[in-house]
Amino acid sequence: MNNEKGFTLIEMMIVLLIISVLLIITIPNITRHNSKINEKGCEALVNMVQAQVQAYEMDNKAPPSTINDLITNQYVTNGQSTCPDGRPLGIDSDGKVTIGTKTP
Repeated sequence: MNNEKGFTLIEMMIVLLIISVLLIITIPNITRHNSKINEKGCEALVNMVQAQVQAYEMDNKAPPSTINDLITNQYVTNGQSTCPDGRPLGIDSDGKVTIGTKTP
């Protein structure tokens, strides 16, 4: 009889079962933390845009009235006017960056 070395069907099915169990455990954890990841990303974006507001104010001697002023003058890009979760950024009358509510 030939002595061929390799994996049997049972061994392959056991490996696939173990991989499936690991995926079943990790995927819910990743989706559960998705909102925290988006929140941290939004906080970082607000801090970056706030720094650009200060740069705009130093250059123009007045704070921008809207986020569109920053986009027009190329302080931020159009993609940086919304948080990763879809909430728009705005600027209040004092030049502070605010986070709006998500539109459906």
